[in-house]
Amino acid sequence: MIHTDCPITVRPMQRHELPSAIEWARQEGWNPGLHDADAFWAADPHGFFVAEADGEIVGCFSAVAYDESFAFGGFFIVRPDFRRTAAGMLLWRHVVRVVGERNLGGDGVLERLKAYTDLGLSVAHHSIRFEGRCEAAATREFTPAAEAPFDLLAAYDRGMFPAPRTEFLRLWIAPPEGLALCAMDGGAIRGYGVIRRCYSGLKVGPLFADDAGVGEGLLDALTSPYVGETFYLDVPEPNAAAMAIASRRGMAEVFRTGRVYSKAAPPIDLARVFGVTTFELG
Repeated sequence: MIHTDCPITVRPMQRHELPSAIEWARQEGWNPGLHDADAFWAADPHGFFVAEADGEIVGCFSAVAYDESFAFGGFFIVRPDFRRTAAGMLLWRHVVRVVGERNLGGDGVLERLKAYTDLGLSVAHHSIRFEGRCEAAATREFTPAAEAPFDLLAAYDRGMFPAPRTEFLRLWIAPPEGLALCAMDGGAIRGYGVIRRCYSGLKVGPLFADDAGVGEGLLDALTSPYVGETFYLDVPEPNAAAMAIASRRGMAEVFRTGRVYSKAAPPIDLARVFGVTTFELG
């Protein structure tokens, strides 16, 4: 056991240490994907940090810089025995320095939102994690996302995310245990979604679509291969059509988060966000 009065330092995380952060996220009840590490690291290999005391990691924080104007924070976790020390604030100050003038986004559980607003962040909206059961459904034909023109898919994704995330997407649309589908209309993309296996059940995200019909059709197609299993969908509360889909399916609310930003909320088209990609990376 480390004495909590040991000096605490912050340094970049090494790739082999990322699974430990994902395991901490699992212990916190966030239920990350089993194979998230490679895609997360591809998003920004320089965007992950740890707090260390006496040679042991006692906290972590990610600040993935997608471009020169936007970054997303996640994995802000301090080991329970160090939560009354300077570890959390040292991580926060380090991330603020690294992010610089970028707009820093994040998703925080409700009980932490007061702490985040005290640090100068503003709450833009809430998102709700819903739990449902995969059921057999008649589904329309969708294109495997890996077979869709990648430049079109990346451009479509950009309408629902504040920055380009090309390297992340290349891996995210090819989940080792999951499925990624794209709704094509002629040569245009009208929506896409990914389902991946998590520590508990499966999680759908993103689920982006031009309208509720496309969104629900994709949801049917993504979940139908896993009949009887539990799945989760993180819905932005302002998207009334997405909330209605969850209600019609009898999905149960698990918890809520608040989307926070250090600057003004970016112009995301939330009407087309039927499911958030991931609370860890945006």
